[in-house]
Amino acid sequence: MQIHVVVAPVFATNCCIVVDGDGQRGADAVVVDAGAGVARAVTELVAERGWTVRAVLATHGHVDHTWDAAVLCEEFGVPLRIHAADAYRLADPFGTLAPAPRHGGGEGGAAGVSGALRQALAGLGLRAEDYRVPGAVVPFDADGDDGEGTLIEGTLRLRAIPAPGHTEGATLFVADGVLLAGDVLFAGGVGRTDLPGGDDAVMRATLRDVVGHLDPSLDVVPGHGPTTTVRRELATNPYL
Repeated sequence: MQIHVVVAPVFATNCCIVVDGDGQRGADAVVVDAGAGVARAVTELVAERGWTVRAVLATHGHVDHTWDAAVLCEEFGVPLRIHAADAYRLADPFGTLAPAPRHGGGEGGAAGVSGALRQALAGLGLRAEDYRVPGAVVPFDADGDDGEGTLIEGTLRLRAIPAPGHTEGATLFVADGVLLAGDVLFAGGVGRTDLPGGDDAVMRATLRDVVGHLDPSLDVVPGHGPTTTVRRELATNPYL
């Protein structure tokens, strides 16, 4: 497989195009985490290389990973695949990024997340009202499409590993020696748990029981920031 990364201008979300085989013309592909502002670059790259996009996938339901999903699903005539536990977020993209209020009023430690997102979108000439839910959403669960945790999109096979904590339906995708980690694992860090649906205890269990048992040889493309490896994170990441 080949993996091509397009960095979104909003929150620098890493949008990945996973392509089967050597990426020859006609090869099957999926787009993972269609962040705000990637649609044009993704569409142009797919057209230039002649790939056949079979689906748009999301590692989780936060809008900085799904903003351009609707336009890409429409462009390629494909569904959005997202874990069933996170599908509800698609209909309320900003509400599910709003911090919980502190006791006695005011916003908690996550204050400003939705506001910062709105400002970043405004820099691209976008408004909250411009957001669209994809017309076709096909949720998946821990059993995947084959009953064993694998998503099947044309000739592509991606292992989908539930990794809740950042959100209820956060998912890791493994494709040919590469881990697409979403906002579960970063180079030197892990996903925050203070937004709605986040759970620190669940995240700790995910880091211990899921991430801690991944193949150390896996390369890692996180949802934001530089690439890394599982081996490096197990050895140096303070949260692991």
